Amino acid sequence: MKKISGLKCVNCGKESALAKVRYVCPECSGNLQVVYDYASIRKKLTRKALAKNLDPTIWRYLDALPIRGLKHAVPLQIGPTPLYRSRVLAADFGLKGLFIKDDGRNPSASFKDRAGAIAIARALEEGEKLITGASTGNAASSLACLASVMGLRTIIFVPQSAPVAKIAQLLVFGATVIAVEGNYDQAFDLCLQATAEYGWYNRNTGYNPFTREGKKTCSFELLEQLEWRCPDKVFVPVGDGNIISGIWKGFYEAYLLGLIDRLPKLVAVQAEKSDAIKRAHETDGVIRPVSGETIADSISVSIPRDGQAAVAALRESDGFAISVSDSEVLEAIKVLARAEGVFAEPAAAASIAGLKKAVAAGQIRPGERVVALITGNGLKDVASAMKAVGQPHRIAPKIEDLRRLIGALDRPGAPL
Repeated sequence: MKKISGLKCVNCGKESALAKVRYVCPECSGNLQVVYDYASIRKKLTRKALAKNLDPTIWRYLDALPIRGLKHAVPLQIGPTPLYRSRVLAADFGLKGLFIKDDGRNPSASFKDRAGAIAIARALEEGEKLITGASTGNAASSLACLASVMGLRTIIFVPQSAPVAKIAQLLVFGATVIAVEGNYDQAFDLCLQATAEYGWYNRNTGYNPFTREGKKTCSFELLEQLEWRCPDKVFVPVGDGNIISGIWKGFYEAYLLGLIDRLPKLVAVQAEKSDAIKRAHETDGVIRPVSGETIADSISVSIPRDGQAAVAALRESDGFAISVSDSEVLEAIKVLARAEGVFAEPAAAASIAGLKKAVAAGQIRPGERVVALITGNGLKDVASAMKAVGQPHRIAPKIEDLRRLIGALDRPGAPL
């Protein structure tokens, strides 16, 4: 493919030809980064060309995507997701410019549709009939949703703890679902073994180099929505690291292509017991296993599979990482919904929890333009949302019972 110069390992730096490598670095098994002929793309992907492009979806960035054309483009609308200018939370946090990017509005209600669409297009271009992947839920449900439209069979590995709503999505879209009696990392490893044994096309984050390419489209889209005014900081929920490395790649490529003249600082928000990337960033850069235990299943990872690229994104952007507790995440679900009307799943709400914590620590200046990325819809994990808000009031179908309840609720200090 002429627009692709090759693949470069994020670990050892070895460069490989696209035609000779499928997944990981042949030298050290590190994750690969797609490198383009930016001088050529710069002539095509311009602000003027984008302004004339009537396709609102991620395929408007085709010139900077690793597929030949639109023959295998998923026909569902992936992007543009809403970018809301916050009023209530911005005032609460003392910020003049806070924007909320709601990627829970994609077809499968997840940011992961951006990556899944690219992986599926690549698989079809290579003549594949079956695609597999391991996921805590969102990447899997996205893959099943998009693959069903394109006639691809899917076999999905999930940890047994995956939320029921996400399992339901998988089954509704016709995926073969294998619930592994273990955590995400064990499901991931089993999926790799299955790929080697059966020859299935693998979509796994941190293994397939093309997932990052789909995720970078969020940065291009965000910049267009901000009329090419680059934000100062972008808060990103982080698990295995592929989203934040993709977000950084998108901003950096926009800079290389002359679409923007400066770059933002990225902020990785991780759960307290799933913070391997934060620990690596703040020390020697080496990824070491953590427990991964958190209510935020989508960022529950013991060994981040794209951790090195995530640490590189933080360091190159001069950003920082912050960890949040499960209680802070649950509070953020409620706060975001009631203040801005956006219902986020736990992992997605982590960006708001991290932003609140960063503001309190003086890590954000009042005049900065800040974006919080919401990566998944709250209907993905209703059980966790209920933990944040409690149960409904129950009464008999009698007016006197209603009167007693209303009277109790009207008392000063009574919970609603």
